[in-house]
Amino acid sequence: MAAFGRDLGDGYTLTLRDLTTVERLHELVQANLDRLRAAEPWAWDSPTREAIGRQTEHLLAQYAMDRALPCVIRQDDRIVGAASLAFDPYLGQASLGYWVDAGLEGRGVVWRAATVLVGVARARGTARVEIRTAVDNVRSRGLAERLGFVHEGTLRSALPLGPGRVDVAVYGLVL
Repeated sequence: MAAFGRDLGDGYTLTLRDLTTVERLHELVQANLDRLRAAEPWAWDSPTREAIGRQTEHLLAQYAMDRALPCVIRQDDRIVGAASLAFDPYLGQASLGYWVDAGLEGRGVVWRAATVLVGVARARGTARVEIRTAVDNVRSRGLAERLGFVHEGTLRSALPLGPGRVDVAVYGLVL
């Protein structure tokens, strides 16, 4: 596996998620758990250190098969968020996901990471990238639009969040 890393400017970098990131990711998830539960189904599944370790191992296996690019966002040497692509080579498309520590929202860090990942998808010859987000996730929807994604529709009751389900806004970018 070749290492992946990109400079995002202002002391931020996007690097490959690996087993050395598990402890800090766990701490960051715990610190942001309420926010993450408003948008991420996995945040409801008791995100223990062990669970995050297993998820990281799974994502690295997908990376080894060229099916994913799981990354962490760093500020200097401190992990402050995550961003990733999941590839479907058969359909020629990718899904983009991201989140950042609450204290860094609104600073353009996720926009920079997402822009890099869209560039990676484009360089691979991917035909389209999707972002799927809860309809009520205004920040994520705004980011998708700032990145040039188009709202293509809404999937009713498509995302399980805790005891309920929420509608999902689907955004697409044709490359």
